Amino acid sequence: MERLHRQQPVFSDRVVVNGTVTPVSLFSDGTLWCLDGGQRCLHLEKDVLGFVTDGPDIKIRCLVDGQSGCSPRNRGKLVRKDVVFQSLSQESQRLWCQNLREFLDSFGRPKRLFIFLNPYGGKKAATKIFLHHVKPILDDAEIQITLQETKYQLHALEVVRTLDISNYDGIVCVSGDGILVEVVNGLLEREDWDTAIKIPLGVIPAGTGNGMAKSLLDSVGDPCTAANAVLSIIRGHKRSLDVTTIKQGETRFFSVLMLAWGLVADIDIESEKYRWMGSARFGFYALNRILHLRQYSGCISFVPAPGFEACGEPTSYNGKSTGKDNNHDLKEAEYIKLQSSCYRGPDINLENLNWRAIDGPFVSVWLHNVPWGSQDALAAPDAKLSDGCLDLILVKRCPKLALLSLMSELGSGNHVKSPYVMYLKVKALILEPGPRIARADKEGIIDADGEVLARGKGTHKCDNMTLMAYDQLQITVDQGLATIFTPV
Repeated sequence: MERLHRQQPVFSDRVVVNGTVTPVSLFSDGTLWCLDGGQRCLHLEKDVLGFVTDGPDIKIRCLVDGQSGCSPRNRGKLVRKDVVFQSLSQESQRLWCQNLREFLDSFGRPKRLFIFLNPYGGKKAATKIFLHHVKPILDDAEIQITLQETKYQLHALEVVRTLDISNYDGIVCVSGDGILVEVVNGLLEREDWDTAIKIPLGVIPAGTGNGMAKSLLDSVGDPCTAANAVLSIIRGHKRSLDVTTIKQGETRFFSVLMLAWGLVADIDIESEKYRWMGSARFGFYALNRILHLRQYSGCISFVPAPGFEACGEPTSYNGKSTGKDNNHDLKEAEYIKLQSSCYRGPDINLENLNWRAIDGPFVSVWLHNVPWGSQDALAAPDAKLSDGCLDLILVKRCPKLALLSLMSELGSGNHVKSPYVMYLKVKALILEPGPRIARADKEGIIDADGEVLARGKGTHKCDNMTLMAYDQLQITVDQGLATIFTPV
């Protein structure tokens, strides 16, 4: 408060608070300070969603820490609250409204949002989360919304591909990570992809994994809740986000979260029959897979990031796919076979880079763009959202007890300290997946952002259509290509 007393208020007046005439001051840093038998303050940018008038009353809509009634750090459970005061004259009310509006407008907050709601994700709780925890906050912030429920897989991608994005200040996904990935792929398939991909994206956790929301909120120490996520969107702060291009021939898929092959992919995809368990399904099925451990032959070639040049063995660029047919009808996957007018990945000459290689067998290969793979898995603790690198987590030969131990450390990120884990950063990567050790008739699953990218022979639902063949993949990163709403 001493700092406030050294400032000259932008506007100051006497108002009625709880029946008592009280001085209230608005300072240039957006702090609203009131003396009503004590000292209370609100910060317009951090705490205030909007305001309305009701006769002589001015109701300031807030989202504050429920434990203290004030939210200097927003670290507790956020609750909606109205701070009400009564102007002593119409002119006083007009000046208060004018000053409050000018401050709120100066923050550059979004005014119109297009919202995707996935009612089927996670435990099918997204609709309830939206109605109870998202829409009321957006209403208080006077943000106009256009709501689109997704009806089927790739629905969001189809909508975004033709959406007039000039009508909106952002696209928000009330879902897990899957809808966000569809939106990114849809934007990059547009002819105007280079401007479309810059529209700010937001994600509100309402799915099973919620890795992106957790990565964003955890970066500032906020809990991964719908209220914290929507508040970060309302505030309008943005940052760049790397986009990964996964290429096989002319087919491309754009990822913002992770790619997995081996143990993690098997757990993620094969555990889908236990979706009714929510996120607990991952731990349950992980134990099953560790007890019946698989290893896969194959090779990883990569361009190391600075500081990791000694990892692996020297090799040359081998970006040519074997052209193996995946024996699936890819008609439904033509959305990702990009035309020349659409985004085709970063423009870099891979042949002239310093390639290294690591041969299998592998228990798990995990490639991450963000720190958290889900709300419970800090898969890549050193990952950054826009550093132009991917974090590669490799597990080769590993005793079952040691593997069980390191998997139990995923929540803290301490699994990367295990002697059985190799953790490095790469600028580009080529994955050459092979069959299971001692079971050449059984191959594996390649999972990108929670969706099956490729299924090999003898895998779970191996007859289902997939976008790519179980064959060589080329993976590159475009630093800061997308834009995402971020907490302060």
